Amino acid sequence: MCQDLSYNTTFMPNLLNHYDQQTAALAMEPFHPMVNLVCSEELRMFLCSLYAPVCAEYGRVSLPCRALCQRAQRDCLHLMDMFGVPWPDEMDCTRFPDCDEPYPREEDLLTRPQPTDQSSTSVQRNYGFWCPRPLKMDPDLGYSFLGRSDCSPPCPSMYFSRAQLTFARYFIGVVSIVCLSATLFTFLTFLIDVTRFRYPERPIIFYAVCYVMVSLVFFLGFLLDDRVACNADSSAQFRASTVTQGSHNKVCTLLFMVLYFFTMAGSVWWVILTITWFLAAVPKWGSEAIEKKALLFHAVAWGLPGALTISLLALNRIEGDGISGVCFVGLYDLTVLRWFVLAPLCFNVAVGVSLLLAGIVALNRVRMQIPLEKENQEKLVKFMIRMGVFSVLYLVPLLTVIGCHLYEHTYRSIWETTWVQEMCRHYHIPCPFQVEQTSRPSLALFLLKYLMMLVVGIPSVFWVGSKKTCFEWASFLHGRRRKDSGVNESRQVLQEPDFAQSLLRDPQTPIVRKSRGTSTQGTSTHASSTNLATLDDPKEPERPPHHLSARSKAGSLQSKTSYHGSLHRSRDGRHRGNEEHLSFHSSMPRLDHPLSTHSSLHRLDGQSRRSSQRDLSVAPPPLITHGTSGSRVPEDDGASA
Repeated sequence: MCQDLSYNTTFMPNLLNHYDQQTAALAMEPFHPMVNLVCSEELRMFLCSLYAPVCAEYGRVSLPCRALCQRAQRDCLHLMDMFGVPWPDEMDCTRFPDCDEPYPREEDLLTRPQPTDQSSTSVQRNYGFWCPRPLKMDPDLGYSFLGRSDCSPPCPSMYFSRAQLTFARYFIGVVSIVCLSATLFTFLTFLIDVTRFRYPERPIIFYAVCYVMVSLVFFLGFLLDDRVACNADSSAQFRASTVTQGSHNKVCTLLFMVLYFFTMAGSVWWVILTITWFLAAVPKWGSEAIEKKALLFHAVAWGLPGALTISLLALNRIEGDGISGVCFVGLYDLTVLRWFVLAPLCFNVAVGVSLLLAGIVALNRVRMQIPLEKENQEKLVKFMIRMGVFSVLYLVPLLTVIGCHLYEHTYRSIWETTWVQEMCRHYHIPCPFQVEQTSRPSLALFLLKYLMMLVVGIPSVFWVGSKKTCFEWASFLHGRRRKDSGVNESRQVLQEPDFAQSLLRDPQTPIVRKSRGTSTQGTSTHASSTNLATLDDPKEPERPPHHLSARSKAGSLQSKTSYHGSLHRSRDGRHRGNEEHLSFHSSMPRLDHPLSTHSSLHRLDGQSRRSSQRDLSVAPPPLITHGTSGSRVPEDDGASA
């Protein structure tokens, strides 16, 4: 349209901010019918003065006069209404100088010296970023890139070559397979014996499930290559391959939902794990008490990531990742990276580390201030070491991922400016103005980020890795289930009698330990205790011999002998024996009372009359020896008593 004019040079960007002649020609197409019908002799020159202005001397821009604009609008407005073409706002006649001169003016056509290489390549003002035509997208898709709407980044990557991307893709694929194997092994170990892992360590299983899904998504990205993360190029529309954005690509949307949801859920489950450890260590909650809050834990762990995922879908902020082949958020939008990736991860780390340190300090205080048995001491130390090592193995990769995101957040604008400066002449767009610093990202930074995003799920194997796991898998593979009624070792230390007593007592109160599996009380009845008191009292007058009384006295002596024997078998026998012996003799005056003795003997005589005389006659006579330490009672008499 603007050929065969009185000038043959123009400049870009033009007065309507079109960065090249192709874009300007596309913008002029709606006016072609009016120009061909010659609704006004002034219309063609007026349009060319805006879309392809004359290139005047350097630093001066020649604008058309307001009178020229008014004549063209007046003559063609009716025809434009017929074709449904409105008069553009940027062509408002009031924006042009109030004059009535032809275009171009005589001074615009004066001969100028040829520009030097320096003057033609230097940039004198900041035009901002102009979206190149190959990166232009349809307006209804909602794409944006470097602050420009309807624009998308080039795919697969702005910064790396095809060879570098191939290496990175295989690296991520191998790491995802390792993480998938480790986390899947953890989950399958749980399915073999679901009763083995209870609270407080049950969140580790759900944490492993989350990273099963995360590693699976990265593995699918490795298999899919660029088919999901990138839009295909179109030579017919002069469109290059661009990064997928928004939710119009269903597969990309699905991969984003699974990856983002389970990444955030895994982080929340780690926080819940520290909460359960804190409840078990500080308020001294048991497994059953913590398990009652399981519904609340699940609501928080799945609800919060779900709300964040739905918010991102509503905001249409999904972006394809040309390096890994998946879809995520915050890859090009720093605002989304700041509020939907960095903020949740940093908050979870702060809360989890605080609760973890509080629990470790509480358990260490119990270990230092309250004396425990050597076996429980070792179990408690082992439990603290396992908890600490697992937390370090989780925190180091997660903090590395956060550090990579922060580094990327800080330098991304510099990387983008460097890319624009390198590609501006290739895309025929304005180059950046006064670039002070240039930098390109290192591929090692991105590889480290993806490595730590996957490695963070592997520590779950550390918790289930034990001989018991090997035995369970061996039994499962041989088709039999090994029945084990024991509790998990990490939980058993919290259920030991001495340890439970230590958690619930005052640190200044001495502990009285009991021997496991040994009775610390006599099994005598009230009658046998009464007769035992009667035999031990030297002031009590002797009773006439009676078969039933003798048998009761023999049973009492046998109970007392068993009682003192259990004290000698206890671990702290000396201390315990003194306390029990004093307690026993302190009750002797009440038992030695004549009325109590007579009443007990009277009840026993009444019972003996109702018993069979044959049973009493066949019983051998008891052998009674006075004295506590020297008492000897036959085995059969003690049993029959």
